[in-house]
Amino acid sequence: MSLLHLPHHDGSPLHVSDEAPALGDTVVVRVRTSAQDPVDAIWLRTTYDAEPVFHPTTATREGDVVWWAGELPVHNPVTHYRFLLVRALADGQSEQEWLTGAGLVAHDVPDSADFRLAAYAAAPDWGRDGVVYQVFPDRFARSSAAAGRPTPDWALAAEWDEEVAFEGHDPRTPMQLFGGDLDGITEHLDHIAEVGADVVYTTPVFPGESNHRYNATTFTEVDPLLGGDEAYARLSAAVHARGWRILGDLTTNHTGDTHEWFLAAADDPANPHRSFYYFDDDGSYACWMGHGTLPKINHADRDVRHAMVEGPDSVVGRWLRPPYDVDGWRIDVANMTGRLADIDVAHEVARAVRATAAELRADPWVIGEHNHDATGDVDGDGWHGTMNYSGFSWPVWSWLRDPGSPARAFGRPVPVPRRDGTAVVDTFRAWQGTLGWRATASSWNILGSHDSARIRTVVGGDAAVHRVAVGLQFTLPGVPMIFAGDEIGLEGVNGEDSRRTMPWARREEWDRATLTTYADLAGLRRSHPALRRGGLRWAHVDADTIAYVREHPEQSVLVVARRAAAGAFDLPVGPARHLFGSEMGGGDLAHADGRVEVPASDGPRFDVWELSSE
Repeated sequence: MSLLHLPHHDGSPLHVSDEAPALGDTVVVRVRTSAQDPVDAIWLRTTYDAEPVFHPTTATREGDVVWWAGELPVHNPVTHYRFLLVRALADGQSEQEWLTGAGLVAHDVPDSADFRLAAYAAAPDWGRDGVVYQVFPDRFARSSAAAGRPTPDWALAAEWDEEVAFEGHDPRTPMQLFGGDLDGITEHLDHIAEVGADVVYTTPVFPGESNHRYNATTFTEVDPLLGGDEAYARLSAAVHARGWRILGDLTTNHTGDTHEWFLAAADDPANPHRSFYYFDDDGSYACWMGHGTLPKINHADRDVRHAMVEGPDSVVGRWLRPPYDVDGWRIDVANMTGRLADIDVAHEVARAVRATAAELRADPWVIGEHNHDATGDVDGDGWHGTMNYSGFSWPVWSWLRDPGSPARAFGRPVPVPRRDGTAVVDTFRAWQGTLGWRATASSWNILGSHDSARIRTVVGGDAAVHRVAVGLQFTLPGVPMIFAGDEIGLEGVNGEDSRRTMPWARREEWDRATLTTYADLAGLRRSHPALRRGGLRWAHVDADTIAYVREHPEQSVLVVARRAAAGAFDLPVGPARHLFGSEMGGGDLAHADGRVEVPASDGPRFDVWELSSE
């Protein structure tokens, strides 16, 4: 049964007149219902200073659709709202439903899934419209200059095609140094262009006694092993010369235990840097998740906040200026930054990072790492969005995971379960409701990262199912983030194993069909505003099929994802022109009696059609 008849609202232009209003503005919000749905009235409920207030809406019929419009006063910096639908029953009684960001409910629910409008500047267009390509520098590419660099004492030099040590607690895991550097990235920007990305995001470039560099020894220079400051400036210049953007990666939550601040603080209790960390009287200190090599930064201290996140001379500010000109930051462990037991200054830190970035760049983008519930952290004036593991990665994994896959989900004692399409769509709805439309649209759709298994391993090596996952990544609300190597079918059972080197010398092993899928979907997303800025209505869901419509005033598209062979179904939409198919076949959808039939599939596939209004 089609789901398109259900009442619908989201934060897209068809439903909200201004997604980034100023405080005190009035925004028109609209609900769409079917003319066959006997809705008598819809009330817009919002809150003034946490007190519920109801506003009427007016109905306008357009063919088989009724639009209900209400005026929403933006009274608070983050304005929550929902809709109360009233239907008359044959016995003279009436029934009521709430329409919230998580969907329709026939009982009273908390405000946590309400729609919301934020009276803060939205994420920059280049971020929301872009495609992000993540590079783990040590494993991406070596330049010719890398060969002459000495191996530091902490490292174990590895050959480029050597296997990554990752099993158990292998002490070699953080020490294996493959020698990738920043000039190597610069030399391979043509490949990133071939993939279709236009935002280059690297994991940290600061020196650290590990190959991942999340245990920084300083924030004042780029690791000489990566080519130093000059190589970073060259990479930034080359990226910007293409009209692209570059994002840095900063650990605001901790430093390494060899960081210059920490060494000074540990050596002398009277040192001014002592307050930068959480030291106890016995010399012990707070650290990230029990790892003594990662001492936690005390953002309740004004001096460290000034040094790290506040103002143009802070760490955040320094790298946003010439000659590096980083366009924004991905903030590592953003969920824990500024939080320890009864201390919570996380929002203050997020605001400071964003304010510093806005002071130095006209349109910066700031993304916070958060691998579970970022509710409340992304709808204000801090992080623009999150790495959306909970709202995107885990539901996609649970729908497409091969039960026999050895892939390990970080943060869980067991693999993600395999679930059917209905449960997965319910998950998407729940997270879009709690995060809010704008934060969802500004967050990263991730199939895998340097911290997780590779999507190709999750799906049991099935290239066709991998391509279905890519289709979801590029067509659901959010910004695609590709971990380098996914596009050619690299595998990995966990984050460490996923940090395999790019096989530049073994291109015959690349999955070219999947690389083409990434490139084609990137082009499709770039040329169709519905896929970047359109609304989302679920159209049809069963165990093995998820279909949805992305709607925009300029045009709309129908998307159908199949994880396995599945039967035909029909939808009440206009004629549809086929734009993309992940596998051979696929064609236009003929229109008859107000409906189209989506044909059966003999296996996993992903298709996109452009809908006509005829």
